[in-house]
Amino acid sequence: MKRSKLESYLGFAARAGKVVTGSNTCLTMIPRRKVLLVIISEDVGENTREKLSQKCASHGVEYRIYGKAEMLSAMTGKTDKGIFGITDKGFAESIRKEIDLIQSEMEVTDGEKSI
Repeated sequence: MKRSKLESYLGFAARAGKVVTGSNTCLTMIPRRKVLLVIISEDVGENTREKLSQKCASHGVEYRIYGKAEMLSAMTGKTDKGIFGITDKGFAESIRKEIDLIQSEMEVTDGEKSI
């Protein structure tokens, strides 16, 4: 199976040490502007999702709710993590664009199914 661009970007970022994981780590780094993009997996708890999205919004940090924790953990080589903070501008931009592209393609596909 061919690796997706997102998988490659996340893997490169993780190997480069530009990914931090866990809600507490991200929550402390967001106000200090150390995290440029936060990826919240779809299967984290509602309270965690709310807390992180509000913190990101109040500090002007972009975030995306995407994928399952198991899949994202595998892409980054981490175990059992559902929250990922990207600390490098280039990686953050590439990963954000890729997630947006994937999600917009999903919406188009979902739209076609409902017709």
